[in-house]
Amino acid sequence: MAEQQQFYLLLSNLMNPDNTVRKQSEETYDTIPGQTKISFLLQAIRDASAAEEVKQMAAVLLRRLLSSSFEEVYPSLAIDVQTAIRTELLAGIQSEGSSNIRKKVCDIAAELSRNLIDDDGNNQWPEILNPVWLSCPLKVLFSHCSLYLQVISALLQTMEDQSNPRVQAHAAAALINFTEDCPKTLLIPYLDSLVQHLHVIMVAKLQELIQKGTKLVLEQVVTSIASVADTAEEKFVPYYDLFMPSLKHIVENAVQKELRLLRGKTIECISLIGLAVGKEKFMPDASAVMQLLLKTQTDFNDLEDDDPQISYMISAWARMCKILGKEFQQYLPVVMGPLMKTASIKPEVALLDTQDMENMSEDDGWEFVNLGDQQSFGIKTAGLEEKATACQMLVCYAKELKEGFVEYTEQVVKLMVPLLKFYFHDDILHEISSMPLLLECARVRGPEYLTQMWHFMCDALIKSIGTEPDSDVLSEIMHSFAKCIELMGDGCLNNEHFEELGGIMKGKLEEHFKNQEVRQAKRQDEDYDEQVEETLQDEDDNDVYILTKVSDILHSIFSSYREKCPHRPWADRQWGLCIFDDIIEHCSPSSFKYAEYFLRPMMQALCDTSPEVRQAAAYGVGVMAQFGGESYRPAFTEAVPLLVGVIQSPDSRAKENANATENCISAVAKVMKYRPECVSVNEILPHWLSWLPLNEDKEEAVHTFNYLCDLIESNNPIVLGPDNTNLPKIFIIIADGVVNESIKGEDGCSKRLANVIRQVQVSGGLWTQCVSALNETQQKAIQDLLNTA
Repeated sequence: MAEQQQFYLLLSNLMNPDNTVRKQSEETYDTIPGQTKISFLLQAIRDASAAEEVKQMAAVLLRRLLSSSFEEVYPSLAIDVQTAIRTELLAGIQSEGSSNIRKKVCDIAAELSRNLIDDDGNNQWPEILNPVWLSCPLKVLFSHCSLYLQVISALLQTMEDQSNPRVQAHAAAALINFTEDCPKTLLIPYLDSLVQHLHVIMVAKLQELIQKGTKLVLEQVVTSIASVADTAEEKFVPYYDLFMPSLKHIVENAVQKELRLLRGKTIECISLIGLAVGKEKFMPDASAVMQLLLKTQTDFNDLEDDDPQISYMISAWARMCKILGKEFQQYLPVVMGPLMKTASIKPEVALLDTQDMENMSEDDGWEFVNLGDQQSFGIKTAGLEEKATACQMLVCYAKELKEGFVEYTEQVVKLMVPLLKFYFHDDILHEISSMPLLLECARVRGPEYLTQMWHFMCDALIKSIGTEPDSDVLSEIMHSFAKCIELMGDGCLNNEHFEELGGIMKGKLEEHFKNQEVRQAKRQDEDYDEQVEETLQDEDDNDVYILTKVSDILHSIFSSYREKCPHRPWADRQWGLCIFDDIIEHCSPSSFKYAEYFLRPMMQALCDTSPEVRQAAAYGVGVMAQFGGESYRPAFTEAVPLLVGVIQSPDSRAKENANATENCISAVAKVMKYRPECVSVNEILPHWLSWLPLNEDKEEAVHTFNYLCDLIESNNPIVLGPDNTNLPKIFIIIADGVVNESIKGEDGCSKRLANVIRQVQVSGGLWTQCVSALNETQQKAIQDLLNTA
């Protein structure tokens, strides 16, 4: 016992954040013999008193041992020890209370079973084929092809054991799990034998239901048939006539309350078989099946809220819609009422103190979130699955019937839009994909009706893009919004929409790059390892996926507005350019794939009548030069003359034009610095020097001063002039930059400029010449710079 406790301490120390403790523990663990390790690890997993994290670590280590060192460890164990290991694992699968630990034990068993298949494909662990174990999530086990036939044979043999109905039910449940995860190509070779056995069992169990009233196994067999058909798809056509008469008989006659689950599962089975075999094969029975469903639907309002038939019916109707296509429209008046009622379920929520929460339990259908301060938020989850299914079915009808669904679009939109704020069930939020589908349905009623519907959606969608915390749901909303823009076209967004959306899109970009910096910092941390990298990679993939949705929205906007962009209000044009400025700056060369949407408008915008638009365009040219990469090179030949034209226009220094002009000056500097091969630098430099300093845009001023330092430090003859004759002018530029606070003592640029001044200071005559060119304010500015930088 003491040794086992020491081992638990060792497992805990393997997770210790202190590197020294963890390293010592790893070294100690490596010295333990293989058989002893297995014994201790198994005992830790099965010990109910062990801490959860200890059990998890033990499970991870045991699976790793069987994966990486199986040949070295397992064959050398005594036969009774090997048997004990297998027995312990199977017992753990059955009795483990924690679903997390149970899943890990299943993974261990799957790893062991994989290693216990010999070169001829023979399974050396036949007990693993027991249906009780197969109903657990041993999916890794099923990945080995040679086990399929053994698994199916074992399950069918057990299902035919009439003496033990519960074991039969277990076997049927295991077959459902098996066929749901089984690839179609691997199931087909065994399909005929599997289907024939299922038919024999179904007939026997149907007789048993009639004679004795027992239904448990028949429920599972019906679901097994549905699962096989769903996987086999068109390959199930030859067996259709074998099952359909019996299934229709069950739906028609299983009307007693205690048989409602069987009836619901049979309705599901019929609809799945119909979907699998296709319309042509199913149509002779379609009318009779629809009448059975209609009869059930007519009685829908009389069904109790917890009647299991409800969810099966809702899903079955949607499958029938997929099968029948436009012919299904005639049934909508019967279907839609109950469906909308289910989709409109409002969950019961409550704010509870600790005492109230203790009086309620999750068994009563409540789930709780601790809010601190002795309070919890509770939600009654009963009905939410049905609500999610109903919302999914509404999407299905809109998608399949299109304009045939138009009568119901308004009420569905009024139901769906408020769900953007529904935080209680992610599957419900995922159905936001219906928005563009509903618009497509509504289009048949004309542009005015369509526009009214869009206005009802638009604000809510934009707000959700800015506030939705779940990345999966957010991506759905963004994708839906982009599709809506494409469908609605030019004019669907107003200035307020552009402004709000622009802020949100920029925020998404900034969040991504901030997250990238955080991830890079974590990679430098002392605790960084492969597991951390895996997590960071997942986070990065998630971020990048959201960025693709940002691109989808931008793509849809610029595609829809491309023809009319020059005629949009200046705020719209500026918004679009600013978004693409950010994309060029942050996405670097990969931004070029969107160039077809913005490059031509950006060139045109350099001469726009609005200074705000000119400024955004000039900034874009600058970041293009700095971050854009090789693909943008041809653009600079066109852009630089346009920039020079703006700078040299008579009113370029007027107050309203100053920021735009200074961004043009900075953009010219960035082209000369980062893409000198694209322009004649020597011709432009004298002009550029005469345009300095920048006094309004402080951020761009830093870029120009840094470039000026580059040129001076490299003794550029054009900038310095013959015999340094340009230095007095440079001193004036620097002094004015200090006076206008474009240069601040604490930044790196100011230190570089101060060093230039100090170098001149040591040559007396030149220093006197430069200082004498300055007025009193400028002289003080130079002295302040020397004192602070």
